[in-house]
Amino acid sequence: MILAIEIGNTNIVLGCLDDNEIYFVERISTNHNCTDFEYAVKIKSLFDIYNIDCNQISGTIISSVVPVLVDKIKNAVVKFIDKPVKVVGPGLKTGINIRMDNPSSVGTDLIINAVGALNKYKPPFLIVFMGTATTISVVDENGNYIGGTIMPGMEVGLDSLVHSTAQLPYIGLNNSKHVIGKNTTECMQSGIVLGAASSIDGLIERIENELGLKTSRIITGCYAPKVIKHMKQDVVYEENLFLEGLRIIYNKNK
Repeated sequence: MILAIEIGNTNIVLGCLDDNEIYFVERISTNHNCTDFEYAVKIKSLFDIYNIDCNQISGTIISSVVPVLVDKIKNAVVKFIDKPVKVVGPGLKTGINIRMDNPSSVGTDLIINAVGALNKYKPPFLIVFMGTATTISVVDENGNYIGGTIMPGMEVGLDSLVHSTAQLPYIGLNNSKHVIGKNTTECMQSGIVLGAASSIDGLIERIENELGLKTSRIITGCYAPKVIKHMKQDVVYEENLFLEGLRIIYNKNK
């Protein structure tokens, strides 16, 4: 069993899994002010809640889009798990070719999702990842990562809208009952949720037109369930794609 950790801009996702089973997946808030000891307490508490013995963990793998937190999380983990900690980055094999202008600039989260998808789906495929940012990654028919798109995530868009206007309130990202909202809250929910679904639909169509072929479409990320039912394009939801990718990379680098 391994501990897989994704350090994101908004949340840190932690999961314990092996080749056959995922034992838990939980999120804690990303907080730059937390000390390594405070993170250790939070992570250890998850093990206690799920009755997992730390001695069962054979190793840890970390991916981060917040570089300044990597050492804090590593130090937190080694306080109660005396096993190797791997960090996704240069020197760690992923098994995927990156055909980009600057491969080292591609976010590790995007590559890890692609690795997880390649284990389950025949390329070409698209991966829509809905987190702090909404991204679409493209893997071609040869299994190469060839690029994609990046746009603001739903929460980022909502925050920008509220903070840049004088009269719009902060709302929950719930589904609107109508496309044509009947009050300010419904109008905002329609714009944010249905707008995200429509933009992803449109980008999928444009990407496939540029590729000149149809693809499989995979969607993942914490906001994905809010938009799937509003999309016109067929997509497959993969809740734990990222953790599966981390597991595969860990096994490649034993």
